[in-house]
Amino acid sequence: MRRGLIWVGLALVAGLLAACGEAPRSAADERRVFRYNQPEALTSLDPAFTRNQANIWAVSQLYNGLLELDSTLQPAPALARRYEISPDGKTYTFWLRQGVCFHESQELFPVSETDLHPELDASRNAANNLSVPVATRSVKAADFVYSFKRLLDAKTASPGGWIFRGKVLEDSKGNISDTCFVAVNDSTLRIHLKEPFIPFLSILTMPYAFVVPHEAVEKYGKDFREHPVGTGPFRFKLWDTGNVLLLHRNPSYWRRDAKGQPLPYLDVVQISFIADRKTEFLTFLQGKLDFLSGIREGSRDLVMNTDGTVRADFKGRFTVQKAPYLNTEYLGFQLDSVNLTGEQAAQGRALRDRRVRQALNYAINKPELLAYVLNHVGVPGNSGFVPAALPSFSPTKVPGYTYEPQRARQLLAAAGYGPGRTLRLRLSTVAERKAVAEYLQKNWADVGVQVQIDINQAATQQELVDNGRAAFFSKSWLGDYPDAENYLSLFYSPNFSPGGPDKTHFKSAAYDALYNQARREQDAARRTALYQAMDRLIVAESPVISLYYDEVIRLTQNNVRGLTANPMNQLLLERVRKE
Repeated sequence: MRRGLIWVGLALVAGLLAACGEAPRSAADERRVFRYNQPEALTSLDPAFTRNQANIWAVSQLYNGLLELDSTLQPAPALARRYEISPDGKTYTFWLRQGVCFHESQELFPVSETDLHPELDASRNAANNLSVPVATRSVKAADFVYSFKRLLDAKTASPGGWIFRGKVLEDSKGNISDTCFVAVNDSTLRIHLKEPFIPFLSILTMPYAFVVPHEAVEKYGKDFREHPVGTGPFRFKLWDTGNVLLLHRNPSYWRRDAKGQPLPYLDVVQISFIADRKTEFLTFLQGKLDFLSGIREGSRDLVMNTDGTVRADFKGRFTVQKAPYLNTEYLGFQLDSVNLTGEQAAQGRALRDRRVRQALNYAINKPELLAYVLNHVGVPGNSGFVPAALPSFSPTKVPGYTYEPQRARQLLAAAGYGPGRTLRLRLSTVAERKAVAEYLQKNWADVGVQVQIDINQAATQQELVDNGRAAFFSKSWLGDYPDAENYLSLFYSPNFSPGGPDKTHFKSAAYDALYNQARREQDAARRTALYQAMDRLIVAESPVISLYYDEVIRLTQNNVRGLTANPMNQLLLERVRKE
């Protein structure tokens, strides 16, 4: 039944185009339709709720922000044509591109009230074969002020307000200042920070910071989630929840390619929602999907050999991309006993002994874990917490834990555990990580530690970890933006969960001092050295075990061009074409 949804989606595409006066598509025209699957639930097309990959990928086709990440993961101009940072690092000024418009909407932007640029629109209409006025309006600096304040508004209930809280200008009571975001004029935006924060430009590339028109939010209210209006290469057409999402080419998109041709090249993006990974993979093999990301246990062995190479029977049938992924898979120790009860509290006492945490780390054969369980997808976590794709990663400057079972036994003995007193623990994890947990269980048994695996639903696991009720747990940290600060913030004591990302409740005055110094340091080399010093401290104290730094596997049909992988695992379709 699930596989049939792909054909349902194609029928909807054809039907919608026919309703718009277009003839049914030929086989050649199907090259203008890009199809991908989203196994995880899509919950919103509102940038204020881009908390998960499903939402981020869809929203990234519909909207733009001031900045975007370039191929080297550095912030680059998008809707801002240029920017300037004051010498004290506290004032950011952005000059907007002229003539960028929100998606056409007769309801929101009647033609008689549009604010257009006649010469620009005439050339754009000619290039896109448009013969009627476009019902839209230009993006102004005030739209960014509105969008950013909306993130911080309690009524919005966005999980993205953190990108500005604690960073932008605040009043004497610690509340966000009314003057932190300023529209100097229609094309000039100014942002005031309370103190320098070096990764701020990277934060502005996040989907949370995409611009939205106030007219759409005011008209649709909470239903804006399913009535998106942005500036991106594609515009919303249809969302049949759980079945298909259709996006159509934005004929008024502001960006062109190097030859001056309007983008995007594709006419339609079709997103299906097949939850079962094996069915998803089989659908891709049948040619009904153009792209597949993130091979999981259900299909990894179908595609890859144990040494990480593609199986012979699949070579040449599709293109395989393997790239670093800004995701650290780790195990965490709850170092705060406040919310631990019963057996968990007893385990917590044992795990607060640093020697025990270090022993558990030394007991793990991480290269073998990657080889036998994960088909060599990933890099062993034998350095610090910061993943391999970031500049501060350095196994020489931040040496981590290698496989030394004898040293593990010695540390356990020093902590009072051994043949006469067995250390017994429970590891809280989720079904997706069961195979990894079972491998670790055997490693620990080899040094005399008995670990029981507790499998939880994802929501339950999240609640246990966020509220400090799991003494020993598995987690992952997927970077919000490509700066080591985002990873190292997990150990900054003001960031204690549930309000912040410090799930272990690790606290160190020395670490906090380094963190505060690094976030203000404008010299890149000195900042990297500070990041590495912080990472070394985490290795020494071991509030977490870095299991591996993830890699992403992407499969594409052989006729897809222009789809590139990057460590943020973004899905950017404006330059993608099918031959």
